[in-house]
Amino acid sequence: MSKLASNLQIDSARLWSTINDTAKFGGTPKGGVRRLTLSAEDKQVRDWFRQALEAAGCEVHVDALGNMFALRRGRDMSKPPIGLGSHLDTQPTGGKFDGILGSLAALEVVRTLNDAGIETELPLCVANWTNEEGSRYAPAMMGSAAYVGDFTVEDILARKDGEGISVAAALDGIGYRGSEAVGTQKFTSFVELHIEQGPILEAEGKTIGVVDSGQGVLWYDGQIVGFESHAGSTPMRLRRDALATLSEIVLAVERIATELGPNAVGTIGEAAIARPSRNVIPGEIAFTIDMRSADASIMDALDKNLRAAAAEIAGRRKVEIPLDLVWRIEPTHFDAKLVDAVQRAAGELGYSHRRITSGAGHDSCNLATAMPAAMIFVPCKDGVSHNELEDATEADCGAGANVLLHTVLALAGVAK
Repeated sequence: MSKLASNLQIDSARLWSTINDTAKFGGTPKGGVRRLTLSAEDKQVRDWFRQALEAAGCEVHVDALGNMFALRRGRDMSKPPIGLGSHLDTQPTGGKFDGILGSLAALEVVRTLNDAGIETELPLCVANWTNEEGSRYAPAMMGSAAYVGDFTVEDILARKDGEGISVAAALDGIGYRGSEAVGTQKFTSFVELHIEQGPILEAEGKTIGVVDSGQGVLWYDGQIVGFESHAGSTPMRLRRDALATLSEIVLAVERIATELGPNAVGTIGEAAIARPSRNVIPGEIAFTIDMRSADASIMDALDKNLRAAAAEIAGRRKVEIPLDLVWRIEPTHFDAKLVDAVQRAAGELGYSHRRITSGAGHDSCNLATAMPAAMIFVPCKDGVSHNELEDATEADCGAGANVLLHTVLALAGVAK
């Protein structure tokens, strides 16, 4: 690598400016971002991203699920590009760094190489994956999951949100159902920068997390079917109370994950009483469960213990508790050579770093099943994410982007 390339640094002020500029698309009064996938706000940020990448000389194309790809040509166009990027959608009460940092840092890498007049040997391709968050449509990481063949395009296009709007209709509504077949864009490898979404790096005073693995995920749709009856005239011992049953399920999930810890977590994030009324004992509730571990055998135990607990509670309370496993993604083990390349870049740049497991799912976890992939983490304040208070520093974001830049340069090479 030339001395210029080895000493190259991204423009951290420019990166920070783009993070704050894009936060206005769906910005909330508390300083967060509400930018649900395929919404009007998502269209705004996609249009901005596309224009910025085209201005940086990239050729932008979109596939049938709205995944965006921006190609920066290299000297050797006979080989697939090195991929980099993340996502631009957020949670309903999200922040301005989750996913966005990785996407905008990828843009910054392209701009930095342009400013320095550096041509890479292999081409580069910046990606924005559709519906990483999974808050509007299930599953999460939808675009990358279809890309690697976990779901058919037809299946994904037919998925509906809570208002009955299909993915196909939402894509058409914002003009991002592309003509390119999903999976057409190939990659030699893929690298994703992201905030940690946890407290470890900040607590240990480390700047870079070298991600070598990711937790597996179990998602369930659950239902409790009891019996609606009068709140005043139904004796306690004769009730088939769906809400009281849910309280036991919540505690069972907490207990099971704790017993199988420390490498297991469990959460009930959604619950809705059907036809609620102040003086009616709830008879039907829909709820979700999210359980995770980086160990496949622990995932199996989580599933077994959860189902056993649900059966015991249902029998004792005389209710029905059907559990539908709607999504299982196995633990991820990132490519050892790429992980080493990230660690080498962090070390050569002088950043404090450590190996780390991702507690959250990411598009790169899907991509790792089809190609060499790796991730870079930077700290976020108090480990908070999926919250409007999500925060990170300009220095840490810049450090992560520099590690991304030099990892990509090591993988793509500098044209002679």
